[in-house]
Amino acid sequence: MAKAKEFTVTIEDKPGALGKCFHALAARGVNMLAFQSYVEEGESLTRFLADDVATAREVLGELRMIFEVTDVAIARVAHRPGELGRAASRLGENHINIDYSYCGIEPNSMQVLLVFGVDNLTKAATVLDELAAG
Repeated sequence: MAKAKEFTVTIEDKPGALGKCFHALAARGVNMLAFQSYVEEGESLTRFLADDVATAREVLGELRMIFEVTDVAIARVAHRPGELGRAASRLGENHINIDYSYCGIEPNSMQVLLVFGVDNLTKAATVLDELAAG
């Protein structure tokens, strides 16, 4: 199924803060599959997919970080020109609005993980499953 759990974490906008968070996750064996980070209104907002959702929740809780976990639509596609455009176009053709997107890498493969925050998760997951199958 083309859905995954995404973490959205608010991190202090200061040198080393993002590294501290990711080092703590890595120390507990959590691998980042995809991530995006940007500064907004004096805070760093970081979105990521982790390979171990339960442990990532524990670590972020222990760090007393402000975070939420939501569902996002994902596509696993070949790492070649045009795949992002194909996935985004397919969502648009199905009247699904993309609120944000970012990418990562599927472990132990040459596939790219495309992550989409969308306005219709169920429909997007179906469309992206069809894309992967075709």
